Amino acid sequence: MQIAIPAELAAGETRVAATPDTVKKYVALGHAVAVQSGAGRASAVLDDAYIAAGATVVGDRAALLAAADIVLTVRALPAEDIPSLKAGAVLIGMLDPHRNNTLAELASRQISAFTMELLPRTTRAQSMDVLSSQNNIAGYRAVLLATQFYPRFMPMLMTAAGTVKAAKVLVLGAGVAGLQAIATAKRLGAVVEAFDVRPATKEQVESLGGKFVEVPMTDEEKKANDGVYAKEMSDDYKRRQGELVAKHAKAADIVITTALIPGKQAPILLEADVVAGMKPGAVIVDIAAESGGNCPLTRPGAAFTTDGGVTVVGFTNLPGMVAADASSLYAKNLLTFLSLMLTKEGFSLNLEDDLLAATLITHQGVLRFGQAA
Repeated sequence: MQIAIPAELAAGETRVAATPDTVKKYVALGHAVAVQSGAGRASAVLDDAYIAAGATVVGDRAALLAAADIVLTVRALPAEDIPSLKAGAVLIGMLDPHRNNTLAELASRQISAFTMELLPRTTRAQSMDVLSSQNNIAGYRAVLLATQFYPRFMPMLMTAAGTVKAAKVLVLGAGVAGLQAIATAKRLGAVVEAFDVRPATKEQVESLGGKFVEVPMTDEEKKANDGVYAKEMSDDYKRRQGELVAKHAKAADIVITTALIPGKQAPILLEADVVAGMKPGAVIVDIAAESGGNCPLTRPGAAFTTDGGVTVVGFTNLPGMVAADASSLYAKNLLTFLSLMLTKEGFSLNLEDDLLAATLITHQGVLRFGQAA
């Protein structure tokens, strides 16, 4: 099989879908790998490293895609690339199916497109879980961003000139990103609190040294949020949640918001009036900015300071700010996923495999994602 790694064209995307390590493994299986010239530069991987790993470096993007049996990407390909794809080729990446307007064209070209965001969150899938590998990095980077804008120290310091109090950090959402944010903030010496609608996360938060902020829940509400993803809650719960979050946010120096609901606008966790009541110098880092943000004041892709002195950071693609490691982990996720289909004998697609069936959104001219929805 001919595997192609095009350069990412999305604004600000610094990651790449294969590294020299994963290229070596594809080549060892007997497959050919072609990489677009410069594709890895922003991830600290130069063309020579790909060549040394056994790949061919190609300058012509259209020719690269046209020759490929399998195309690996980080983001969805732009619409202008679709006509270059070989009919019947396989496309794998984070294709953002809820907002991707090229799916019908992919189907019409008989492309078998796999979107990694739809991978079931099961034990078997852990080594392929791109959301976990990338959100882990986002949580880490969010805390470092907060320190960049926060005008004080994070840890408590006792000096001859006086004592500096430790920063109070509130993390909203204790998924993969939130848990990494808690761990990172604790390592930097902050006092950390965390909130999540899933009661099961309390033990994880506390194991990392954080204090769990708990909204009293009915048995029905607990049952509704006992899964991997947080779900939409009742208006009454949202009212209780809002009151508690407001109280803790106003006492916090740094707030990291991480709440996302797959396929939907990010839920609002931090209302504008709550931000208005926060301390001057406080910082909000909204990891959910790319999906609208957990704060209505968030400006995706930008940071600004309110009239009240609160800095709201809405930078997108936080994993891309740690591009070398983000690419390395993502490339390994794809390698493991492809191992379900690639052998030394070639390519085999088994739709009885639950991981493949769940992620395959176009196949043999059919737009499967639309039908499933």
